[in-house]
Amino acid sequence: MKKYLLAAGLFLATALLAFSQFGCASPQTTNTNTVSMATPEPTPNKAAIEAELIKIENDWPRIIKEHDAATVRRIEADDAVFVYPDGSLGDKAQDVKDMEAGSLSADSWEVLDLKVNVLDNDSAVVSGRNVVKGGKYKMPDGRTQDISGEYRWIDTYARRNGQWQVVAGAATPVPKGAAATPTPKASPSPGASPAVKPKPSPKATPAMKATPAMKATPAMKAPPPAKEAAPVRMEPIKPVPVPTKTKTP
Repeated sequence: MKKYLLAAGLFLATALLAFSQFGCASPQTTNTNTVSMATPEPTPNKAAIEAELIKIENDWPRIIKEHDAATVRRIEADDAVFVYPDGSLGDKAQDVKDMEAGSLSADSWEVLDLKVNVLDNDSAVVSGRNVVKGGKYKMPDGRTQDISGEYRWIDTYARRNGQWQVVAGAATPVPKGAAATPTPKASPSPGASPAVKPKPSPKATPAMKATPAMKATPAMKAPPPAKEAAPVRMEPIKPVPVPTKTKTP
């Protein structure tokens, strides 16, 4: 009997201990409405970005003069795409090849009107203008092309691994006399508008020329002149006697 009482006491004590453990445990609260807030990006330091990109662009005259292919490798992205002034496409490999071969040269290469548009911490767009004097480009066939003139261009930059690189660029030649955009002047009403060019007078078409069918045929030739008629002999006219009147006695 004592054995049964001892077993019952042990069972009761175990039950009380288990109840105390689960009862005292604090329930875990779950909040299903928790929204993870994205960390806002820091405001880009526009002044610092502008200064760095302007420094890169102003270094191009030296790069071209010294044929510095190493700097081109550093500042141009491997996947960069370019549109050259003649409309052809190019890439980093072509630019590096031209620098190493010394294909590009100029007596003077000015960088003007730089404008930086910072998009965010890692991207920006730079536009500007170049004035090239005595510019030469040596083509693969050995001929030399004169590239002197004025150009407008735009470069897109991306910062990768802390390094700003050109990922895309395009340039276009500026026609002579179109460097500065003049303020449009009011044209006098009686005068012709400069935008309307005079049209050339229409030229005569081949259909307007005389065709062979329009030439005189043999049937249209003038007949031969008639033979001269024999002269008519005129007989002299004899006078007719006129009777005279006599006086009557």
